[in-house]
Amino acid sequence: MSENTAPSNTVKRLEEEGEVGADYLEELLDIVDLGGDIDIDVDHGRASIAVVASEEGDAQELAVLVGRDGEVLEAVQELTRLAVQTRTGNRSRLMLDINGYRAERRSELTKVAQEAVKRVRVTGDTVSLEPMNPFERKVCHDVVAAEGLISESEGAEPERYVVVLPAEQDSSDSGAETEDRPADSGAETFGQE
Repeated sequence: MSENTAPSNTVKRLEEEGEVGADYLEELLDIVDLGGDIDIDVDHGRASIAVVASEEGDAQELAVLVGRDGEVLEAVQELTRLAVQTRTGNRSRLMLDINGYRAERRSELTKVAQEAVKRVRVTGDTVSLEPMNPFERKVCHDVVAAEGLISESEGAEPERYVVVLPAEQDSSDSGAETEDRPADSGAETFGQE
């Protein structure tokens, strides 16, 4: 195949993932008797689905599908990915947002990561962030990389967290390979409420 058809096939596959995921979510919303509009997109090489309030009052009802700290949202996203995999036979990396929770959280995490970068640059010390889910850690890693510093994930789920390191520090010297390294390792923990 030519190089021109490969991206087209990828976009087509991701659009199909989005359609299958949207069908699943539409059925779920009907079952639990919640209202909402479903928007499908392809973003950063992933199918992306957003469930947004279609009427006043829907936003408060849809908050049930976000849950505390996005825990229910993570579960619904995983169920949607499984529905896509069952239908298409392909593992999905689909991203789900409900009521703009992920967009808002991304904005908050960007600020936290930027503040950690500033602190690392000023002090030269490593900074540990609060425990986060994979989506949240990815946002922080992307911000840190864009700022030219190094970051690593440490710990074990559900207490896995991001450590921001000075750019000149080589990650192989940091001892970060040890998954069970305690959160209180002398590095400052940042972003906890």
